[in-house]
Amino acid sequence: MSDTNSILHGGYHNALTRSWQAERTLTKNMLMYPLFISDDPNAMEHIDALPNQYRMGVNKLQSFIEPLVKKGLKSVILFGVPLKPGVKDPQGSRADDPKGPTIQAIRFLREKFPQLFVACDVCLCEYTSHGHCGILREDGTLNNDLSIKRLAEVAVNYAKAGAQCVAPSDMMDGRIRAIKSGLMSAGLAHKVMLISYSAKFAGPWYGPFREAANSAPTFGDRRCYQLPSNARGLARRAIKRDIEEGADGIMVKPGLPYLDIVREAAEIASDYPISVYQVSGEYSMLYHSAKAGVFDLKAAVMDSMTGFLRAGATLIITYYTPDLLTWIDEERD
Repeated sequence: MSDTNSILHGGYHNALTRSWQAERTLTKNMLMYPLFISDDPNAMEHIDALPNQYRMGVNKLQSFIEPLVKKGLKSVILFGVPLKPGVKDPQGSRADDPKGPTIQAIRFLREKFPQLFVACDVCLCEYTSHGHCGILREDGTLNNDLSIKRLAEVAVNYAKAGAQCVAPSDMMDGRIRAIKSGLMSAGLAHKVMLISYSAKFAGPWYGPFREAANSAPTFGDRRCYQLPSNARGLARRAIKRDIEEGADGIMVKPGLPYLDIVREAAEIASDYPISVYQVSGEYSMLYHSAKAGVFDLKAAVMDSMTGFLRAGATLIITYYTPDLLTWIDEERD
């Protein structure tokens, strides 16, 4: 006979008692939906590399977002996608154009959906002619000081337009302090959340996103500023640094390959919200695997959500948000 302490099955034999084993359960409040906003106001362009996702113009937002809000959508994160000729330059000058897609979308969503939480990704890659996330020197290396100054300007202008959260994904050194200082100077730090992509790793997972955002580098790659995939120590240092510089929340990106880092972040920043971004490559991998009959899509996506929560995430950015709004209701029923 087994020892009494070795018998575990009784504690999760029933569906209800299984639910009690969870540290947290997925809710709609935990989901943030990424939106790609085109500078063509009437665009509704399907993104082939991201099935069921679109580049959409401001004029299409209401019909797209309204049914999702009715299903329980609580938050979105915006990515501006300039496609018109002549918009991009070496400094990303049009990133905070008042007539550009991001600021136009912020204003529209805040007016039409006042209960929807609107976050903005802050980066220059969509707006630079070279496709890198900061301003470059003549030799092609990053000018970090000019980059963080420009990023802070962009973040503050998004906040002035009504963004309730700014989330810099550029991975420049010192940008959290620069943005926080800018928000403070503008009198906005008390009402605008600053989520740092602290642990953003370089790798093969971003291909569909770069097609969607039209943001692939024209030369080289981003390995000199995004973290090496083997760099657990660097990730820990970056998380600690960004907390010290004034971040209100921490993000890990990608998600599934870096659950260990999500757990590290949850332990290092135990008093902060922990975000995880299930990136475009993860989304497409699950979608196409399910299409090939490898597994049931709902079951696999829900299991990935459980993995994020178990690792310590409290906010999940995922392209599966529209599906999850339905699936969460189905699980309740």
